[in-house]
Amino acid sequence: MDGPKPRKASGAIGLAGRTGFRTLAVLGALVAFGGCAMLEPATEVRVGQTESEVTQRLGEPAGRHVLAQGASRLEYPRGPAGRTTWMVDLDASGRVTAVEQVLTEANFYKVTDGMPVADLLRLLGRPGHRAGEWQNRETWSWRYPTNDCLWARITVTAKGVTRGGVGFMPDPACDVKDGDGMGRY
Repeated sequence: MDGPKPRKASGAIGLAGRTGFRTLAVLGALVAFGGCAMLEPATEVRVGQTESEVTQRLGEPAGRHVLAQGASRLEYPRGPAGRTTWMVDLDASGRVTAVEQVLTEANFYKVTDGMPVADLLRLLGRPGHRAGEWQNRETWSWRYPTNDCLWARITVTAKGVTRGGVGFMPDPACDVKDGDGMGRY
């Protein structure tokens, strides 16, 4: 039979394989972009909205914290390695009273010796990194928006904050070396 002959694939991967890889690359980029394009509480949540409206827009919070007089706080960490954490405060009737990005130096300086862990979590939210230490201690670290590329670090035990509240150190993720050996942020 003399009909058109099938085209031979060029290279190790045929046309279908290359097209498949392109499709996967495009899909991967879309997924990555979608992960970075999370809804930001500051633009999506307004005072007076209900908790149901908040969770419809932002999803379930990473944490729920009890406040005084029946109020509560919803925790929404955002960004790579949690560089921002938004707290949405609700009154006793479940309506938004405040929306705040809490990973700030002003909030870190509110941390005191002996502060209970529950109070620390209510103030700052969960840490981006936890490391075990000796004597049943942990160092909790938060990345936060700063041009200095720092971590805020706090040592805790089951009883609460220890050793002087907060300390700051260079964020290891920012210690990138290029060809000339100089650190770059």
